[in-house]
Amino acid sequence: MIAKTNNTIKNKNSSERLYSLMDTDLFLDKSDRKYVLKVHDLPLESQPREKMVRQGPEALSLQELLAIILNVGSKSEGVLEMSSRIIREYGEKSILSEKNTEKLSTELNIPIMKAAQIVACGEIGRRLYEKNDSGFVVIRSAKDVYDYLQDMHNLPKEHLRGLYLNSHNRVIHDEVISIGTINTNIVHPREVFRSAIEHSAAAVVLAHNHPSNIATPSAQDIEITQQLIQAGKIIGINVLDHVIITKSTYISINAQY
Repeated sequence: MIAKTNNTIKNKNSSERLYSLMDTDLFLDKSDRKYVLKVHDLPLESQPREKMVRQGPEALSLQELLAIILNVGSKSEGVLEMSSRIIREYGEKSILSEKNTEKLSTELNIPIMKAAQIVACGEIGRRLYEKNDSGFVVIRSAKDVYDYLQDMHNLPKEHLRGLYLNSHNRVIHDEVISIGTINTNIVHPREVFRSAIEHSAAAVVLAHNHPSNIATPSAQDIEITQQLIQAGKIIGINVLDHVIITKSTYISINAQY
């Protein structure tokens, strides 16, 4: 693990720095493709829709529930194979938080109508949750980020996530900013701060995963973080941290100015 002075980088075993708000080409790890049974390969009672009718929705896996939403696959993929790949590559939490249909279609290589079905389902759940649930998530440290983003721990591809906070450190928006190499070509300030402005966020915490399971930040990770902190100062939105996540640990990049 890495430890530097001035709190620039801390690991999970160090005392956590609590976030405070001030007024104001990726490594595409190719996992081995596994064969996924097609719906017609399964006994009738094990097929997702029949299973839901007989046993209720709680008996279905997330993959099976998504397969019911998608209904059919494509010429190259069966619906179960497609739903399995979507969850594996995009993450359980991320997939239903995505609002951009075209982005989802492009990044997952699925038909636009399939992406629209997923986005619509996520939006329904989000509206009902916001209307009926008074709970909220507060992010005050890198450990909070790591615990909140459990769905990123085992992703096979590198994802950059943005957690957008209000003045009380409450998460008011969470999105996948990009999937791909974390570099200046795709991590542009406009991509990071567009949602912050749209949701009137006071601050943003960035996080990206290292599928290699090596948490050490690269020089470019630190450079990008510093650039975004400076950009945030100009528009009055704090970039509190950039947390690197692996399967078993995390590192917080805390650039001090």
